[in-house]
Parts: sequence; structure tokens; C-alpha cells
Amino acid sequence: MSPDSSVEAATLWSSFGIGIGIGVGIAIGFERRRMTFGHEQLDVYRAAIEYVGWAFRVCERLKAHRTAKDQLLRASQSIPLNIAEGNGKATEGERRRFFEIARGSALECGAVQDVLEVCGALSPAENADAKKLLDRIVAMLTRLGQRGYTAWEASNTYGREGVESDSDTDTDSDPDSDRNTG
Repeated sequence: MSPDSSVEAATLWSSFGIGIGIGVGIAIGFERRRMTFGHEQLDVYRAAIEYVGWAFRVCERLKAHRTAKDQLLRASQSIPLNIAEGNGKATEGERRRFFEIARGSALECGAVQDVLEVCGALSPAENADAKKLLDRIVAMLTRLGQRGYTAWEASNTYGREGVESDSDTDTDSDPDSDRNTG
């Protein structure tokens, strides 16, 4: 059986409401629904993914500036990765810490863009346009990183009726101060 005929067979079975994926499992139903995670519903995550695409395209065309290019790729990818990880954390303090790390990565990207502009690898207009998106990302992450602000996914996403609240009742701004240091 050729790879093309496997795809055709899977499509045929899928249209009858039965889908079998190699290593994935079995899906039964007439309509396949794409699994979405809570972080994928966040506007800040979608904006961060958009920025990663922009950064990748810019870095593809750069011949020199290897260090700045590598730094831009790492920092830009760190933004959505930390948003996703933070949104999945159980406590408010943990979520805030990851959102703050993502915010720091976004600010780092802005600095790398400035380096690339001053070196002539990025035009002032291109830098300014990309910074508009970064500014939006930073603003959303700043809000998400504040105490008392939480982004939750819909309660029925995984069949749960509600979401447990954070038991962290302290009012300090240091999420690490809850730890016993003695």
C-alpha cells in the first residue's frame, strides 16, 4: 500500500466517522474536533506565535549577525513557551512567574531588534512595526503577571465544573517569598 493510498483510506474511514491514527489512537464520530489547550485561546499566545513567525522569517534572510540572530530566535520562542507553561500551572504565583519570564523575553526581543537595526540588518521601519506587536504582547503579559489577575480556560473544557482557586493568600509581590528558607 502506497503512502498516498493510506491517506486516502484514512480519509475514507474518517468520512464514515471512524478514524484510526498510527500511534495516536482511535477517533469515532462524524466530526473531528481539534484539541485546543487553554493557552491557545489566549490572545497573548496567538500574538506571540505571530511574532515567532516574524522573527523566523527575519532570521532566515540574515547572513551575518549569527549571535543576534540566535538570540532573537531563542528569545522569541521563549515567549509562547512560557505563556503555555505558565497557563498550565496550578497556583497564581507559579503562573505569574512564567508570564513574567515571557514578558522579559519579549523585552529582550526588542533589544535584539535594536541591535540588528544599529548594525544595519533591520530597517528602522521594520523594527518599529515589529515593536508594535511586541508592545502589545508586553502589555498583555504585564497584566497577566499582576497579582489577582488570572487567565483560566473554560470550565467545561475537560469536563470540570469549576476551577480550584489559589490558596496563596499573601499580599507580597515576591512569588518566591512563600518558601521556607530555614
